Amino acid sequence: MSTETRPRNIGRNISRIRELRGMKQGALADAIGTSQQTISSIETSETVDFEKLVQIAKALGVTVEAIENFTEESVFNFFNNFYDNSANNGNLNNSNNHCTFNPLDKVVELYERLVQAEKDKVEYLEKLMKLK
Repeated sequence: MSTETRPRNIGRNISRIRELRGMKQGALADAIGTSQQTISSIETSETVDFEKLVQIAKALGVTVEAIENFTEESVFNFFNNFYDNSANNGNLNNSNNHCTFNPLDKVVELYERLVQAEKDKVEYLEKLMKLK
């Protein structure tokens, strides 16, 4: 059994991070001042010039180390930890989630304003019709 590991494919890591960020190749290309074809080529290569890697990392909003050490498992860990930490941490009295108003009252208020606007429109149109 071989214990050697495959070298990290930097291009594939860039591609996955770009996809997770919801960015198209063209948008990344524009951000670093190159063509979409160049980005496609970079994403299929195993190594990337360090200066180009720095530009790509900045455009993706991550560090060079994040690109170099990217794994699918780390993404799942990040999202699981983010969700766990941003939930309530088991505290049901989390003050960050309390509304200072009743959302239903705001909906009713908005609805009443929309109804009044429609009444004003009808009144205006009736006046126009009387003038003709």
